[in-house]
Amino acid sequence: MGIVLGIDIGSSATKIVAMDESKTILNSLKVSASDPVTAMYGAIGKLLCEERMQIADVEAVMLTGMGASYVEGDVYGLPTTKVTEFDAVGAGGLYLTGLEETVVGSIGTGTVFVYAGPEGIWHIGGSAVGGGTLVGLSSRLFGIRDVEVIADMAEQGNLKNVDWGIAELSRDQMETLPDYATSSNLGKMKSTATDEDVALGLMNMIFQTAGTLAVFACRNVNLKRAVIGGSTATLNQARIMLGQVGELYDINFIIPKEAAFMTAIGAALLFQAK
Repeated sequence: MGIVLGIDIGSSATKIVAMDESKTILNSLKVSASDPVTAMYGAIGKLLCEERMQIADVEAVMLTGMGASYVEGDVYGLPTTKVTEFDAVGAGGLYLTGLEETVVGSIGTGTVFVYAGPEGIWHIGGSAVGGGTLVGLSSRLFGIRDVEVIADMAEQGNLKNVDWGIAELSRDQMETLPDYATSSNLGKMKSTATDEDVALGLMNMIFQTAGTLAVFACRNVNLKRAVIGGSTATLNQARIMLGQVGELYDINFIIPKEAAFMTAIGAALLFQAK
């Protein structure tokens, strides 16, 4: 059948996609496990079961993500190749949008940005601030590590209780920034701030940081759009907060429907490109 499995082995979850010879995605799913190798084999087994496929139907396995370093040799005796996460992020971003050239970012445990276009794919930069920051701080502050639960909490929060806005700290209008722009993430932190307020403040800090880095990345390569993938980017707050950054700096943020699987998709595509 010529099926290629693209697998993105992250620190907290493993994403897998099955792609056929026509570059059509047949299925995608996510599996969580503390051990990356266990997560990978679990993801393969679950996908094969759901698609009623056999190992013999798979032509190749393409691995990426930090957890791929723990996998040795061929998986189930199938031709197995490891590809850099930068290349997979770029290839996945182009595929999901149909664009020929763009900045592509992935907000996973950390955040990374690459250029992808006719000149190839290369790493622009990134940050250690990302979904891992949200989970780590939320675990310490609220005793919660489930990102969906944190996002639900944030929906009830109020940034005015935790963040300083420019208008609150200065009576003068800044030429290039509106009064509502954030002056200090979490700098206000009222004593009456609720856990929901803090959860929203954490998300605002993370997405504003990622958004600002995306702006710098776009300006570095003279582009005005950035495709954003990764599981953290699928949260409702990501679209809102990145959109606000985009409005400030005239950058178009694109979060594809399959953003969570962007890197796994890119890994599968890189087999097609070999």
